[in-house]
Amino acid sequence: MTREYEIGPVRVGAGQLFLIAGPCVIESETHVRTMADALQRITADLGIPYIFKASYDKANRTSVTSFRGPGLKEGTAILRRLAESTGLPVLTDVHEPSHCEIAAEGADVLQIPAFLCRQTDLLVAAGRTGRAINVKKGQFVAPWDMRHAVDKVTSTGNPRIFLTERGASFGYNNLVVDMRALAIMRAFAPVVFDGTHSVQIPSGSNGVSGGQPEFIPLLTRAAIAAGIDGLFLEVHDNPAEAKSDGANALHLNNLKPLLETLLAIHQAAQVPVSL
Repeated sequence: MTREYEIGPVRVGAGQLFLIAGPCVIESETHVRTMADALQRITADLGIPYIFKASYDKANRTSVTSFRGPGLKEGTAILRRLAESTGLPVLTDVHEPSHCEIAAEGADVLQIPAFLCRQTDLLVAAGRTGRAINVKKGQFVAPWDMRHAVDKVTSTGNPRIFLTERGASFGYNNLVVDMRALAIMRAFAPVVFDGTHSVQIPSGSNGVSGGQPEFIPLLTRAAIAAGIDGLFLEVHDNPAEAKSDGANALHLNNLKPLLETLLAIHQAAQVPVSL
């Protein structure tokens, strides 16, 4: 399997840390553009390769009344215009095999949500688009079993896949991150750590998911030290008013200082230690 490949200007698996960041869901075209511009400035200033992320549809919300996004066609068009105007690679979720080809028209990376990481038809349909594929490890899946997800995507002839760790179910309404999973999965695909969903409290806040964003810096520091290829963060300029996953999102104002710390740790982790 190809361990190094390009997603636009972003080189995956080459030793340089890259960032995937943006709001959970497309709230409006104006909002995603505002967020993309702010995030692009920060990452350009720090010299970190960057992929913008936002979902056109959040199909696995806790409540049937929760905001889901603009939908496949409108959302894909918004992402396409964003990519064309900013030059940024774009990532979005796909939930059904029939969505993959349409979503691929607007996105450079198709993301398989954690709850769907075992869905063969979805993985194969995504792989067949030729886009890079990010498979989030299910909260219920052992890290070594994610090799099967890799095999399903690469069976299409598409080797451009990476895996994202986002915590494992720990009793009810709680997640725990086993840092060993990063090394285990990295043996067969580049690995990204999701520092915001890992602090989520699923379905734990009266019909919506809660979160503990104060632990984002702690977990991301540990993941960088453990060794990862990329970092995934849901970032919002006003998490309290976010239409999805605001409880576990990182405030935009906190992104740059966090990245400065993480880049320093990443650089230190690359230096061989003489014994």
